[in-house]
Amino acid sequence: MSPQAPVSIETGLAAEAAAEVAAEPVEAREDRATGLRGSIRRRPVTWFFTLAYVLSWVAWTPYVLSQNGLGVWDFAFPGGRVTTQLLGVLPGAYLGPIASALLVTGLTEGRAGLRAWRGRMTKFRVNWRWYAVVLLSVPTALIVASAALGDRGPAMPPAVVLAAFLPGLLMQMVTTGLAEEPGWREFAMPRLQERYGPLAATLIVGPLWGVWHLPLFLTEWGGYPDVTGTHVLKFVVTAIAFSFVMTWVFNRSGGSMPLVMLLHCGVNNYFSVASLDMFPWLSSETTSNAFLLSSMTAALILLVATRGRLGCPPASAADALPGRTV
Repeated sequence: MSPQAPVSIETGLAAEAAAEVAAEPVEAREDRATGLRGSIRRRPVTWFFTLAYVLSWVAWTPYVLSQNGLGVWDFAFPGGRVTTQLLGVLPGAYLGPIASALLVTGLTEGRAGLRAWRGRMTKFRVNWRWYAVVLLSVPTALIVASAALGDRGPAMPPAVVLAAFLPGLLMQMVTTGLAEEPGWREFAMPRLQERYGPLAATLIVGPLWGVWHLPLFLTEWGGYPDVTGTHVLKFVVTAIAFSFVMTWVFNRSGGSMPLVMLLHCGVNNYFSVASLDMFPWLSSETTSNAFLLSSMTAALILLVATRGRLGCPPASAADALPGRTV
């Protein structure tokens, strides 16, 4: 028998590398080999935010350039103020967060992930007290803050406002809530929270949620041409503060997206339907300050009361994180 040939260091390293590749899951090897799809699987949250911004901002371009915005194009969206905003804003809203979340979920988790997504989106079975708290606390907090800043209590709204409040809330759920929250809170929050914790995750989602709206400040939606940098900055700060409240409700409700959407839409609905009739003497700036004040107050209370956990289960119970998919 001839003596065994010596094995070089290079050959040994090559053999080890080959063994490691062979031991990798098939899906991991496919990720490296499929370029764009592999990149999305490795960085789903980064891709989600990138797509949400690009798709929304491209879709909002006609609205921004129209006579409802910068006036570059000799075209105006038809209808009254509400209709033009729906026609101008809604396409970009739907093409951004929700479409991006569905696309990335489908590419990274397949049908199982989409089924899990649907389950969380239809998680209506939450203790009725949660619905009562959200429905009542949002307008109450905004009314108290508005009265404090205006140094005067609210006026009794006319019957037509009271009658329109619930229908308006339902419309907001279908438009604003369904367009945005499946992305920000359903897709991004649980993934970031699992990796960085609730506090850091909120500090990531909050600013990105606020800044996503920036092009709309060049339209009538954002008060153009009277909008200032201070208005935009306050809007982003408010989005960050309110995100702490959103995170707490998301965690404490076990990831119930209908409840999270109701919280978000409760604010929009109050300002769209009731605010002007209850506080007709307040300026739009004071009204936005009321939202900022109430959001910062609620965020501070929740941060202190939960010691920064915002209702998130401890790390040892990571499997209980709402919205997590296997």
